[in-house]
This record gives sequence, C-alpha cells and structure tokens, in this order.
Amino acid sequence: MFTGIIEDLGTIEKLEKDGGNLHIDVKTSITSELKIDQSVAHNGVCLTVVRINDDCYTVTAIQETLDKTNLGLLSKGDLVNIERAMKLGDHLDGHIVQGHVDQTAKCISVIEDNGSWFFTFEYDKHLNNITIEKGSITINGVSLTVVNSKLNQFSVAIIPYTYEHTTFKNLSIGDKVNLEFDVIGKYVKRLNDLRY
Repeated sequence: MFTGIIEDLGTIEKLEKDGGNLHIDVKTSITSELKIDQSVAHNGVCLTVVRINDDCYTVTAIQETLDKTNLGLLSKGDLVNIERAMKLGDHLDGHIVQGHVDQTAKCISVIEDNGSWFFTFEYDKHLNNITIEKGSITINGVSLTVVNSKLNQFSVAIIPYTYEHTTFKNLSIGDKVNLEFDVIGKYVKRLNDLRY
C-alpha cells in the first residue's frame, strides 16, 4: 500500500525489451536504501525491485502493465515519480493508494493561476470509473483532490511544492497520465451497481 506522497524523482537510465516485458533501470537518491523484492511505485505503478547496481535499480513491467499505463511511453532520461510502500504505523499523509492503475487519461488543459497550477484531465467514461468533487484521485502516483468533477473529466490544483517535486513540472497538454481512482469510492460504486 502507498499514500501518494512522492519521495523522489527517478531518472530512467535504460529500457530493455524482453519479449512482452520491459526491464526499466531507474536512478534515484534512495537506491541505496532499497532491497531486492521491495515494492516501489513508479508513476503510481507498483513494481518489484529485481536488481540493484550502485545508484540504479531495475524493475520489470509485463505487457498488461505496459498496455494499461503510461510506462510503455517512457524514454531514457525521463523522470518518474517514486514512492516506496508505506510501513505499518506510518502517517497516512495522502490517501490509500494500491499502486494498481485503473486507466490512463489525457491532459487537456494547464492553467497557471497566481503561483499555482490547474491541470484538467479527460478519461474514457466507458470504463465506469468516477470522481467526486473534493474526492481523492491519484495521478502518476500523486495523491490529489478532485475539483470540477464531470462525467469523464476533472481538474486538480497543484501547489508550487508539488509542482517542483513531481513530474507535474514536465506535464503538457496531450500527455498521458496514470489514474488510480479512490479505492473506497470504487467499492461503493460496485456495491451500488450490484443493487440495480
């Protein structure tokens, strides 16, 4: 389990295709603190550390992960949001994040407003995911609060700290992001759907 509070930005050092898998080498300032078999979220996608070499570590994404997330679009030199799994007893500063991306969305608007930023995203409504006003959403692993919730789009407000310490500083209109909808909201929606 994760919280959506980003610990570090990782730099993609190498990408290697192996059949349907993609081996991803990531360089971070926390690599020395990692261990083999540890779960780490990369742009909100939970992946297992399989190798550590100096200041880089390797994770592997299978084809299904590549098909359902933006990890298949990565290039050498790109930055990814990094978060280690939460330790039992830690503060839950964000919200409950599983590291399982529900779908992707496209950034359709970026507006700077007096030192902060408003990002708007559009997603496929046919996958039956929903947002609610002031509810939680995870975008590329970042725990955020929904504003302007609509049927297939929503916005988030980004403060300067979050902008500078996550990949939001590099996000442009047309970019694809990973979405994980609020787990409690997903269960409530599922239970409601079963009633009708």
